[in-house]
Amino acid sequence: MFRALSHRNYRVFWIGAFLSNVGTWMQAVAQGWLMLQLTNSALWLGIDGFMATAPGFFLTLAGGVFADLVDRRRLLLYTQVVAGFAAVALATLVWTSQVNKWMVLAFSFVTGCCMALAGPSYQAMTFDLVGREDLANAVALNSSQFQLSRVIGPVLAGLGFKIFGLTGCFFLNGLSFVAVVVALRMVHFKEATKYIHSVKDRRALWQDLIAGFRYVRNRPRVFSLLSISAINSLFGAPYITMIPIFARDIFHLGASGLAWMMGVAGAGAFCGALFLAYLGDFRRKGWSVLGGAFGFGVFLMAFAQSTQLVWSLIFLFGVGFTIVTSVAVTNTLLQQLVTDEMRGRVMSMFILSFIGAMPIGNLLAGTVSHQYGAPFALAAGGVCIIIYVTVVAIRNRRLWELR
Repeated sequence: MFRALSHRNYRVFWIGAFLSNVGTWMQAVAQGWLMLQLTNSALWLGIDGFMATAPGFFLTLAGGVFADLVDRRRLLLYTQVVAGFAAVALATLVWTSQVNKWMVLAFSFVTGCCMALAGPSYQAMTFDLVGREDLANAVALNSSQFQLSRVIGPVLAGLGFKIFGLTGCFFLNGLSFVAVVVALRMVHFKEATKYIHSVKDRRALWQDLIAGFRYVRNRPRVFSLLSISAINSLFGAPYITMIPIFARDIFHLGASGLAWMMGVAGAGAFCGALFLAYLGDFRRKGWSVLGGAFGFGVFLMAFAQSTQLVWSLIFLFGVGFTIVTSVAVTNTLLQQLVTDEMRGRVMSMFILSFIGAMPIGNLLAGTVSHQYGAPFALAAGGVCIIIYVTVVAIRNRRLWELR
């Protein structure tokens, strides 16, 4: 279940990334509440989500090419340092009461740029850290640490609100980037396997992008997996951005209540990731992708329409569990299906399919919520996911055969 952690490099990186992600989720809770206090608007929550994820739409593909051409570890180091400084700068503005909505949006954009450039290298480096044999387990454990941070981060944020307020959450996030930077400095590859790709062999950026698109276009199963990921993100991922509305206006909870709601969704995602790690290299992965996405749409609809807190928490748990069982397995299948020289570019498209669709989804959900309410926006998104997954399952039966 934890065999990928037997690799020293992977174990060090896993711990560093986990600590950094805990800080990121602490700030995510604090920033959502801060933006709601500054604007009192679901639309501006959507805009903030858009600014945080919009760079992924423009820079992820470039990050994928860089992941195939340059030292992935060094690229990750640079981007994490910049993101850490951005977190500390925003924390300072909150501490001095000089922050406004435009500053929050600006720092969201800077951090989004760093994550967009780093994402493909982060995904592709998993293969470098453990090799092909333990790849499925490593991907599942990557997902586990990220989802566990979604549980611990909001819980710590809820406690932090009471102890040192919003400011402390922002400062702790800045401090958490030290962990991943130190971990990256401690990772050392053997000389023979330190780097697969030679910078001397690089072609023009545009030519590499075209080659990556052509590669995906000629592989229907790869294209279908990417499209399902995009639909999940476009219509489903904005639920994270909209949770502050549900916490304050529907269930009449404070900042700590918001933290617990996000923590429950993270708990479901963590359990889903841990379940996949336990299964290991199981069969019927295609069914997991399709069934997880379908269940995600169902639970999203149920949460949107629920007015009972207990049931809403149960549905949030289901939302987190099902989306992970779909997206994490998609990640594994893509890395298994593609060639080594295309892995960085295909993983950048995978990240683009999820994170690239997110800004559009956040903006769309914020606009619809402003006009018709957050419950209607999320319920409509769930319906769209269910319809799309059903159509793909009927038309592309080869997905069912993926193992």
